[in-house]
Amino acid sequence: MLKNICKTWSILFAVAISLHASAQDVTALVKQGRELTSQKHYPEAIEKYKSALLVEPENTQANYQLAFTLFASGKGPEGLPYLDKVINGNASAALKAASYSLMGSVYGNGKQLPKAIEAYKNGIKADSTNQRIYYNLGIVQYRSKLYEDAEQTFVNAVKLDSADAGSMRMYALTTFHENKRADAILGFCRFLQLEPNTARSKEAFGNLQNILQRGTLPAEPGYQPAPATKAEAMAQNKTINKVLAGFMTRKYASATALLTAQLKDLFTAFGTQPKPYWLAGYFYKLSQATDLETFVKLISQSSISEKL
Repeated sequence: MLKNICKTWSILFAVAISLHASAQDVTALVKQGRELTSQKHYPEAIEKYKSALLVEPENTQANYQLAFTLFASGKGPEGLPYLDKVINGNASAALKAASYSLMGSVYGNGKQLPKAIEAYKNGIKADSTNQRIYYNLGIVQYRSKLYEDAEQTFVNAVKLDSADAGSMRMYALTTFHENKRADAILGFCRFLQLEPNTARSKEAFGNLQNILQRGTLPAEPGYQPAPATKAEAMAQNKTINKVLAGFMTRKYASATALLTAQLKDLFTAFGTQPKPYWLAGYFYKLSQATDLETFVKLISQSSISEKL
């Protein structure tokens, strides 16, 4: 009897040692795979992850990293079954959210936009603090011309990271497409404050000038704004036109001086509306400060060659 008990314990001990060694092997293989992925040695990395999954098929990190590497190597759809394993497995909320986000990117690249939107929304349900998923969702909604949805998504992204220039830029572009030009002015100004001197800045400043010069956007095929959006756009444009009408006959010493005066009056008008626009409070305070011209020189440096 004692001999049998000892034998049983020996077997259990051996199994425990084996399982521990296997877990160490999987961890090492995943680590090696990640290093290879970072070096863009994708085929070698894929082999490491597949070797890890032979030992532990349900390992969530190995499944996710394999799907990520397949996506990076241009084989995103092949990674979808591995992402399903993560989502349906014992993964953390953060890893499940990352898996949904990667799934959304796969569908987005394949122009399966409704599926991409669904995946990103599921990612937000899994982890509502993941700011990048909001940005990715907003991009797909924007591509789908779901501008009202995209606007709110980019607002949520900015609320999670107020310094994210990319989300602010897309908020401005989205409201510009909705013809909500007060929101667009504020969005472009905030983006240019965050990112004043890049190729994207030059484009944003051009859009800002288009609004200030009362340019028009051509009708956009496939987009039909909601009645509330149309009404809001009309109200915003009425406010802008009223403010800018006073500049038709005025002369200014420089482009910076003109832009400073225009923005001061616009920010004041936006901030004193019965229902102020999003971002209006911040820029209203700025319009009452003495250093507005410094701000204008900052945001216009990509296009107006005057010294700060």
